[in-house]
Amino acid sequence: MSDFTKITIIDLSEHHDNIVRKFANAYSTAGFAYIKNHGIPQTLIDATFEASKNFHKLNEAEKQTISLDKNHRGYIPINTSTDVNSKLANVKKPNQSSSFMMMRESENKSDEYLSGPNQWPEILGFRETLNTYTEQMSILGQRLISIAAKACKANPDELLPAFKLPTIWLRLLHYPPSPTLSPKDLYGSAPHTDFGALTLLAQDGIGGLQVQTPNGNWIDVPKIDGTFVVNIGDMLNRLSNGFLKSTPHRVINRSGSERYSIPFFFDPHVNTIIEPLRGTGEPNFEPIHFGDFLRNELGSSYESHKKISNKT
Repeated sequence: MSDFTKITIIDLSEHHDNIVRKFANAYSTAGFAYIKNHGIPQTLIDATFEASKNFHKLNEAEKQTISLDKNHRGYIPINTSTDVNSKLANVKKPNQSSSFMMMRESENKSDEYLSGPNQWPEILGFRETLNTYTEQMSILGQRLISIAAKACKANPDELLPAFKLPTIWLRLLHYPPSPTLSPKDLYGSAPHTDFGALTLLAQDGIGGLQVQTPNGNWIDVPKIDGTFVVNIGDMLNRLSNGFLKSTPHRVINRSGSERYSIPFFFDPHVNTIIEPLRGTGEPNFEPIHFGDFLRNELGSSYESHKKISNKT
C-alpha cells in the first residue's frame, strides 16, 4: 500500500470519469477522502447537529429511558463501548464518547438481524430531522457505492442489489474533552477500521480525527467547510478484493472543548454474502455473511449486547 501525507478532496460536480478516477486513486491509497458538492443542504446538516446537541443536553435519566436495545438503537452512554476486536492496539479502556443511534426502521423479522423500530427521545422535531437526514444521505450513499464499483473495475449492477435495502446507521456522537494528564491509551475512539462499506462523516471544527498512514504516522483530518469525510469500511474492502482500503483511524479530543460528530454508515443488507466482486481479480477473501459478522462485532464491543448474550 502506497504511503500518503494528506487527504484528497473529490468534487462530485466534475465529469463522472474524473470522479471515478480520483475515487480509485484516493481510496486505493488513503482509504479516506473529502467529498464536496455532495448535494446535502448545509441547513439540514446544521439542523442535525442541533438535534444532536439537544439530545446530549438531556439529563442522564432521560437518556437512559431509551438505552441501547438488542436491535442496536437508542442511547449509548460513555464507558460502555470498547474496541476489543481492534487489530491496531491492545484496547482495554472504553471509548470516551456517548451517542444516540438510529437505523433503518422496520418490523422485527426473525431472519433479519437488528430489524425493528427506532427509539426516540421526546424532543420537538428530532425524529423528523433525523429521518430527513438519513433519506438524503442514503441517496448520496447509493451514488458513492456505484462510483466505488466502477473504481474497482466491477459492474455496478452486481454490487447495487446488496444496497437496494441497505443497513444504515446514524450516530450522534458527543466527545467530552480528554483530561490533560489522561493516559495515552485513553481515546475518544480507539484505533480501528470501520466494519461496514462506507462512512460519511460530518464533524464540527474542534478536531481530533486522525488517520494512520502505512508507515505508522497519524495525520489530522480537520473539518473542511462544505465537505463530508468519507472512508471505506472492511466489507467494501472485501467486496473490492482489497483494492479499496479500510484505513485505521482514531479520535483524541485534546481541545479542551466538547466535540460533536455525525457519522452515517451505509452498509449492505444484513443478509448479504460478502465476497469479492467479479472483475476484481482472483479472490483474496473467503465469503462471509454480513449479519453473522455484525453479531460477533457488536456482541464483543458493546456492554448492552454482552448482557443480552448472557441472558440468552
